[in-house]
Amino acid sequence: MGRHDRSRRRHATPEVRNPMLALPGTARLLQLDPHTRSLLRAVLLDLAVDARTRAEDSWRRHKAPMAAYWKAVSVYAGHLARVLR
Repeated sequence: MGRHDRSRRRHATPEVRNPMLALPGTARLLQLDPHTRSLLRAVLLDLAVDARTRAEDSWRRHKAPMAAYWKAVSVYAGHLARVLR
């Protein structure tokens, strides 16, 4: 088995695609009732969009540290929203 085969298998694991799945606290999110999960997912998706917009604005204004911060917020919120799907 070649290096690329192992790499492809590793990237196919859910924890690599969404690192939030590896955190113990994520299991508690999955225990929420479906209605609460749906509401929380909607809020997280809104946060992800807002944070992405702020990241783009910060980048345009040459505020790289804030752009990186908001981009990270966007990614984390998106990952958590996908956990709740």
